[in-house]
Amino acid sequence: MKKIFGLTIFFLIASLLNVVPVSATQAVTSPSSDSVIASAKVIPAQVSQLSFVISAPVKEIRVNEGDLVQTGDGLITLNTPDLEYAVIAAEEDYNARALAAELQKAERVKYVNPNTGYIRWYSIPREVYLKALSKADQSFAIWESAQATLNQNTLLAPFNGSVVSIDVAVGELVQTNQVVLTLATLDKLQIVTTDLSERRITRVKIGQTVNVYIEALDITVTGKVIRISPIAENVGGDVVFPVTIELDKQPEGLLWGMSAEVEIQAK
Repeated sequence: MKKIFGLTIFFLIASLLNVVPVSATQAVTSPSSDSVIASAKVIPAQVSQLSFVISAPVKEIRVNEGDLVQTGDGLITLNTPDLEYAVIAAEEDYNARALAAELQKAERVKYVNPNTGYIRWYSIPREVYLKALSKADQSFAIWESAQATLNQNTLLAPFNGSVVSIDVAVGELVQTNQVVLTLATLDKLQIVTTDLSERRITRVKIGQTVNVYIEALDITVTGKVIRISPIAENVGGDVVFPVTIELDKQPEGLLWGMSAEVEIQAK
């Protein structure tokens, strides 16, 4: 009877203090004191919005959205007949000047009088050849410059990746610095935190192990911290430091922009 009365008093006090007793079979789960929890998002390791440094109509689009490309592959070509003609003209001018310099390379030149058949040798000053050679070299530099300018009409892939979007069509006039194609490494996705505060960033170090929960796939994968931004960002009035996490293995179905929650083992 005393035992029952004691338990009654205990629950009465607990209710007054708004305390809910926990039985021995109830498990209380909470993040480890040695970990840092943060929200995150999935982004590619590399993203590049490509543009031209010249303005001209689109002549050819060599790829489609979703294509995998290698470094140096041609993506888009502009129609630039004036630049092509400049290269041809510069090449012909160089060939002519180089031939002229070669003809004046000899120390002597043979002259035959067409009326008498008399042969006479004339010496050629070395300076004549050097002057002709200098003109040929200048012409070659102009040819190289024209070729470099023509090369600007073709957009090349700066790294191995996937064509995410193509923002122009054949025949469309492209302006200087207009984004025409987006390239990204969709096979090398990373995780970047979005709300890691300045109070918690001091516990995060390069190389720490991370558990990453991908909400859309309902799976947890592992990774490690590979970068801590040295510059803070302001999100909703809060000061946060983005932390980049490299996954040990990219799960199937992971897409750019998916949400995630990370638990950094900050021991």
